[in-house]
Amino acid sequence: MGKITFYEDRNFQGRYYECSSDHSNLQSYFSRCNSVRVDSGNWMLYEHPNYSGCQYYLRRGEYRDYQEWMGFNDSIRSCRIIPHTRSHRLRIYEREDYRGQMVELTDDCSSLQDRFHFQEMHSFNVLEGCWILYELPNYRGRQYLLRPGEYRRYLDWGATNTRVGSVRRVMDYF
Repeated sequence: MGKITFYEDRNFQGRYYECSSDHSNLQSYFSRCNSVRVDSGNWMLYEHPNYSGCQYYLRRGEYRDYQEWMGFNDSIRSCRIIPHTRSHRLRIYEREDYRGQMVELTDDCSSLQDRFHFQEMHSFNVLEGCWILYELPNYRGRQYLLRPGEYRRYLDWGATNTRVGSVRRVMDYF
């Protein structure tokens, strides 16, 4: 079980809304989100309703301003708690629909290009655990949550292109 509190203004001021589960549309609770306090759990915040738009991974801590979570603006319209798992397994494919070379990961990788020499990653199969994809190496750039399941092409994980630079397991100590 997790707990997150959204505040309309910076530094935990203004109207607020406490949440302890997935929420597909937060628009009726606040008009903007400028600070967040995560009391427990790992969360993915989304810029638009129904878990779409830019994604932001937040773990336990205080975020006094949306720039602290690398936000592009003060729009948070949906959120998901990321379930805790002990084991992690991810298959990465060079081409769409699980074609081309395949590699399997069980731990974090700060640079997929350096480690596997893939120029692009077109499909993923999450066998165990939850993972965060980062657009750039060293866990930077746009973020995407991968939950257990199949991602046959980049649109399935909400990306606008096949650029993936690094991946990280979602862990409680993360």
